[in-house]
Amino acid sequence: MARFTITRRQALTTAAAFPFAAPLVARQAHAAAPLQGSSTALHNRFKLGAFEVTTLLAGTRASENPQGTFGTNVSPEEFKAVADAAFLPTDMTQNFFTPTLVNTGAELVLFDTGLAAEGTTAALAAAGISPDQIDVVVLTHMHGDHIGGMMTADGQPTFANARYVTGSTEHNFWSGAANEGFDAKVKPLNDKFTFLDDGGSVASGITAKLAVGHTPGHMMYLIESEGKTLAVTADTANHYIFSLANPDWEVRFDADKAAAAQTRRAVFGMIAADRLPFIGYHMPFPGMGFVEVAGSGFRYVPASYQMMLNG
Repeated sequence: MARFTITRRQALTTAAAFPFAAPLVARQAHAAAPLQGSSTALHNRFKLGAFEVTTLLAGTRASENPQGTFGTNVSPEEFKAVADAAFLPTDMTQNFFTPTLVNTGAELVLFDTGLAAEGTTAALAAAGISPDQIDVVVLTHMHGDHIGGMMTADGQPTFANARYVTGSTEHNFWSGAANEGFDAKVKPLNDKFTFLDDGGSVASGITAKLAVGHTPGHMMYLIESEGKTLAVTADTANHYIFSLANPDWEVRFDADKAAAAQTRRAVFGMIAADRLPFIGYHMPFPGMGFVEVAGSGFRYVPASYQMMLNG
């Protein structure tokens, strides 16, 4: 039998003619790349009319026993059925902490400050912003994961040049409560605060709306520019399945559980009816999506490329 041979010139000619063909000569083996662990982006920026909006991943962590927080008023069997249907485990959940930055063209407005200054400033740095550029810090409410970044580890204001805005009801409540976080993070800055009530304005195009239940003075905000509107819902709903899809499920951290459920229905009913995008502080990062009414609750639709078309 005749032997089949191929010259180097023939091999090169074949490779040129069929560039997707498997190589005829084995490549030199390389050492495997080292594993680097999972990762995610720390910021997501998009246009809203003439504004720029950036969500910031100030931190994320896994927690055990989701039903210890969500759905505390339903049976383990019901909780498991809902989790299974959403392809979620029943023994662990992943939490996200997502401040929102709005550049109005005149001011940089930061909504909430994360668990600690380090996480929020790292996300700001990834977005090309330094803490001293922040003009306004808005606190939607005063739980620790929203006020934790107000002060640096050495007790200095993280946002040295900012003015501070929060709801009057919220501030009054925590001022009268024994709360170490409030005393350490907020109280030293009291003389730099201005206070809002329902319908108050942070800046042109940024309006406060009472959304009580999670805390006594919890606020959401509507961001409006050039006919475009976005809702910053903070902790109105803290999980896209265990809270948003099931608005009557009780949440351990809601101060008034009945009021919180009523607020979820009202706020997300409005967002669904008006087909608004919203940012939820604890939604899976980048924290933004849409909702529609589905059964007795709401179906969460994560944003994909919709906001990219605004730019």
